[in-house]
Amino acid sequence: QVHLVESGGGLVQPGGSLRLSCAASGSILSTNTMGWYRQAPEKERDLVAVIPSDGVINYADSVKGRFTASRDHVNNTAYLQMNNLKLEDTAVYYCHAYGIQRNLRQFEVWGQGTLVTVSS
Repeated sequence: QVHLVESGGGLVQPGGSLRLSCAASGSILSTNTMGWYRQAPEKERDLVAVIPSDGVINYADSVKGRFTASRDHVNNTAYLQMNNLKLEDTAVYYCHAYGIQRNLRQFEVWGQGTLVTVSS
């Protein structure tokens, strides 16, 4: 099995910064894509950033220029650096990954979520 563990959420004032981390563990052969999603209260889960194994990182328009996603391919860890946070960034942030396990079966997993609250 493959598991994702997120960390780094918390309370921050508007204009502040936070850095989220997502560590994948388990029987992983390769991780094709890691990504970040968020779900605000009473809203659907939306894409924040998708990080392919190679190629261009895809960002939601609402976070372009403020958020930076990255990956450590060796350690199967993803990061989301969030700068100039706004009230509307308040949400539970989820990490997502899919790839291939050592038994050659595909996996697709979600993290447990980490709460980011932007408030003055």
